[in-house]
Amino acid sequence: MKKYEIDLRTKQRNEMIDITHILISMLNTHNIKNARITVQSTHTTAGITVNENADPDVVYDIINFLNKNIPADFPFKHCEGNSDSHLKSSFMGFSQTFFVIDGTIQLGTWQGVYFCEFDGPRNRTVNVYIEEFKEVSKLG
Repeated sequence: MKKYEIDLRTKQRNEMIDITHILISMLNTHNIKNARITVQSTHTTAGITVNENADPDVVYDIINFLNKNIPADFPFKHCEGNSDSHLKSSFMGFSQTFFVIDGTIQLGTWQGVYFCEFDGPRNRTVNVYIEEFKEVSKLG
């Protein structure tokens, strides 16, 4: 298994950054054809998710929904002022696993991989773990 890192600089407190193209470029650069990859956020106020990447209104709706239902001004006990960010990242999750077959990430037509920032702007690191397979058997 190999580990790679993606360094990101987020721009605001709540945003979703489509990192699909970065993952594709990484696979191409390292000539990865068949593998299982896990994309992981190492931050407690950021997450990784998969969702539609064709219509930007979907990302807007996700962030708007989270902000409305997990408001920053809720009387949280945690005193750092980012409890809403911790909750939002827990809802989104911190990792996603994908398969790569014949050099292509197995995502649906409209799916993209997003880094979800809930406590920015910040410098962030995303870990990508790649476990290559020698061949893929096809049934039928």
